[in-house]
Amino acid sequence: MSGLVFIGSLLGTMAIGVPIAFALMLSGIAMMLLMGNLDANILAQRLVNGADSYPLMAIPFFLIAGELMNAGGLSRRIVNVALALVGHIRGGLGYVVIGTGLILASVSGSAIADTATLAVMLVPLMRDAGYHMGRASGLMAATGIIAPIIPPSVGFIILGVTANISIVGLFFAGIVPGIMMGLSLMIAWWFLSKKETATVRLKTPRRDLPKTIVTAGWALMMPVIILAGLRFGIFTPTEAGVVAAAYALFVGLFIYRELTPRLLYDALLGAGRLTAVIMLLVAASMISGFMLTISNMPAQLVSLLGPFIKSPILLMGMIVLVVFIVGTALDFAPCITILVPILMPIVKAAGIDPVYFGVIFMMVNAVGLITPPVGTVLNTVSGISGVSLETATKGAMPYLVAQMLLIMLLVLFPALVTVPARWLH
Repeated sequence: MSGLVFIGSLLGTMAIGVPIAFALMLSGIAMMLLMGNLDANILAQRLVNGADSYPLMAIPFFLIAGELMNAGGLSRRIVNVALALVGHIRGGLGYVVIGTGLILASVSGSAIADTATLAVMLVPLMRDAGYHMGRASGLMAATGIIAPIIPPSVGFIILGVTANISIVGLFFAGIVPGIMMGLSLMIAWWFLSKKETATVRLKTPRRDLPKTIVTAGWALMMPVIILAGLRFGIFTPTEAGVVAAAYALFVGLFIYRELTPRLLYDALLGAGRLTAVIMLLVAASMISGFMLTISNMPAQLVSLLGPFIKSPILLMGMIVLVVFIVGTALDFAPCITILVPILMPIVKAAGIDPVYFGVIFMMVNAVGLITPPVGTVLNTVSGISGVSLETATKGAMPYLVAQMLLIMLLVLFPALVTVPARWLH
């Protein structure tokens, strides 16, 4: 009964236009009323405790780093390197989108921020070259969702805090699956680009290539510094966020000298707004998550999935299905804070590696960002490119299929995640 009240109140409030964070609060209140223990102190306490976490401080710093990269010219130079390397081949701008997206993902950790960067920089180029904007928009959206998988990932930070899993372990476990997501998009684009009649860019002269790479050297060093610092224990994930933000600020101000006071103000304001949205979602979902826990929902779900506990592969398949369905309606932050506390006891009972579970969970959540009806990343691309949401959705479908096939492969062969994670960490 409590589950029905939660789902009904959540979907009902969202259907009438209530923002997700407030819908989560109202669904938690609805469960309190059902159980007869409505208490304003619990509401306030859960809201504050939900956001009061040291590891969550990494989120604003990584978001600031991403904004400063855009404002300070670092992102543009990364795009220029990709254009110089593969921009001249058939469908080259599509490979530029994927390659740039992989590099940006290793810096900001935000799907929306990365997607917006790709769209602002590459939509005009792809439109002028004559690419089909539905396919191009879908590719940018599908590339943007790699950001929550490759470290530093905002999603992994929230998941690690929620499930008490090593955030550094999640970071390194996400590297290979994130790269595989990029490769799956390249394969899908290779087939789809055969339909394109776009103009091919002129090949960058070989003598200009070293200069282009050297110019972008400061930008390309940023993910190396972050991963090396985490790998050798020089700093924690939260401290890595500070280092990333300080590095992007230094390069933008003193190396590339493109970061003006006005651009700096806009970057900080943009990061602040996005941080506020994410943190409010995390805090609000703690209310409903707490109520789901005390309503015995985890035990009910354990009994429901009990027959699959003896088969980890089947259990992960069922979890993927549940998370995919929920992820089409919820953003990754509430999805993590609601589902992970419920699913973790089942995962541990089945003997599944929590880090492996976290990677698969986050990958399915990422796919939900390009799946209607919510599809926040699709909405971002649609708004910037000027194509309708329906067109962008159709364009994203082949890439969504490619990503889901990859997830199925990783469910069938967990070693593809766990073995590289042990080598890297």
